[in-house]
Amino acid sequence: MNPVLAAVALLSIAAPAVAADRPVVVELFQSQGCSSCPPANANLNAIAGRPDVLALSFGVTYWDQLGWKDTFATKAYTDRQRVYARALGAQLGTPEMVVEGRDSLVGMDPRQVEAALRRARPASDTRIASASGRIEIAAGRAPRGTADVWLVRYDPRVQQVSIRRGENGGKTLPHRDIVRQLTRLGGWNGAAVSFAPPASPDPAYRTAVLVQTPDGGPILAAARLD
Repeated sequence: MNPVLAAVALLSIAAPAVAADRPVVVELFQSQGCSSCPPANANLNAIAGRPDVLALSFGVTYWDQLGWKDTFATKAYTDRQRVYARALGAQLGTPEMVVEGRDSLVGMDPRQVEAALRRARPASDTRIASASGRIEIAAGRAPRGTADVWLVRYDPRVQQVSIRRGENGGKTLPHRDIVRQLTRLGGWNGAAVSFAPPASPDPAYRTAVLVQTPDGGPILAAARLD
């Protein structure tokens, strides 16, 4: 078996990096029009079903001029990657995986992805829950200043995207865990707080919440809510 294909298969069954109640957050910034993105996209797809990982695929807009406009991309997702680039000292480009808001890698090599998951040491002492239609964040160790609370709605279904033009023209690329809504709910300063989330655009979408140090800093807490 090809060693790279074997490594991709291993990503889907590897031992958990952390307890299932606090997944490692892996954000992939990619574009359907980027010829380098399919391997990283395949690696994200491979880990998307693992209970120890929260995989999120963000489509960015700055390659739309190459002949194919990404069907999932928004300016908000491009802006999120720009914030990470400033915080992590990384060059803006695709593909890029950001792990826990701390570690940036290209994401094309499955062995490097697994190594990044094993390096991750996510915080896990802040409880996030959904009750009576509200999102509740328990009291916990406060960051310096106020952390951002992000609501993420993503589509867990595999979407087969037929690319008709541009660098990937003629290919059909599978995408999974595609982010479809990103909303800042407010701030968290260590005290218990709750928020009323906006309605989901689609009942098939899943919901996650991230508590994150401002300006593209480390993720302090994360949870799937359905």
